[in-house]
Amino acid sequence: MSQPRRGTPDFLLLFLTFVLVCIGLAFVFSASVAMKDPLYLVIRQSFAVGIGTVLLLFCMNVDFRKFQRWVAPLLVFTIVLLLLVPIVGREVNSAKSWIYIGSFGLQPTELAKLSIILYLAALVSKKGDKIRDFKRGLVPPLLVIGFFCMLIMLQPDLGSTMIVVLSAMLVIMVGGANLKHIAALGLAGVAFLSIAISATFLKSGDMNYRIGRIMTYLDPFADKQGDGYQIVQSLYAFGHGGLTGAGFGQSIQKLHYLPYAHNDFIFSIIGEELGFIGTSLFLILYLSFLLRGLIVALRCQDLFGMLTGVGIVGMIGVQAFINIGGVTNTIPMTGVTLPLISHGGTSMLVTLMALGILLSISRESNKPQASSIQSKKRA
Repeated sequence: MSQPRRGTPDFLLLFLTFVLVCIGLAFVFSASVAMKDPLYLVIRQSFAVGIGTVLLLFCMNVDFRKFQRWVAPLLVFTIVLLLLVPIVGREVNSAKSWIYIGSFGLQPTELAKLSIILYLAALVSKKGDKIRDFKRGLVPPLLVIGFFCMLIMLQPDLGSTMIVVLSAMLVIMVGGANLKHIAALGLAGVAFLSIAISATFLKSGDMNYRIGRIMTYLDPFADKQGDGYQIVQSLYAFGHGGLTGAGFGQSIQKLHYLPYAHNDFIFSIIGEELGFIGTSLFLILYLSFLLRGLIVALRCQDLFGMLTGVGIVGMIGVQAFINIGGVTNTIPMTGVTLPLISHGGTSMLVTLMALGILLSISRESNKPQASSIQSKKRA
């Protein structure tokens, strides 16, 4: 008897994904008009979107269960890349996070986020109820997570470390871990972040500068020409946008006032050009995209598929929260991209690949029932 065919990918999730990608391309172009070559960044981003789309289609058409068998080699490959970063990586903005091959830059931390999610989903689905046991179930994955975080903090990249930790804890919690253990780990995580921040201070060799960044978060206008410059210019962008916005392409802050307008601060340009109303609609769209992804994940009857989907949505959602929270000064700025929107080739490739896996998971839920297939055959 032939196996029932696979279902169709979730159209709404696919549609929302490419709506956000198109919005991202539009605002990357808008944010880069003040550059010497205004088309340079949008062409590079379009190239990343093209390759990412191929990866999305490939992953979407591969049975998601096969990724469970590819976890080990992907994990080893990611670790090798992370180990190479301190040796051959290029330092950008006080962090050595990039490996360059010619003009092509690769950021291994982006791949690490997805690798950890697939690893945890595979491990937790294999362990089953054993995940509730702290020593035998929880400690082994924690050691792997800690090892990855150590490698990422060597760069140092606190923002990516937070994304890895939070998305990993989400997968473990949804996988059935003891909530008391999760609470204890939360306290331990706060202690770890404190140590990591202290280590970052010491690594910088300028304690006053790092403490200044914390003070900048508390009152960016106290030093608006110094440490608070970026946040102040970002807040000016939102203020200039007002209720209805300055209009697409009419941002003033992108004219060499706001650094990295095409990257970390692209949401500020959205706020300035679309205003409160347009930005609210954008956030509703983004939340709808995340909610649809979560629904797709939770509908999956396969534990590995469900945990992978939840982890992917969590990874994107946490990173979006850190980015938007940072540029609005809701939380301290850590310098991460806004997924699917900001300029960043590696981020775009990994995010689209992850969404391809999520769309593959959606095909399981949309698979036609055997009874309906048989009735169609009889008809």
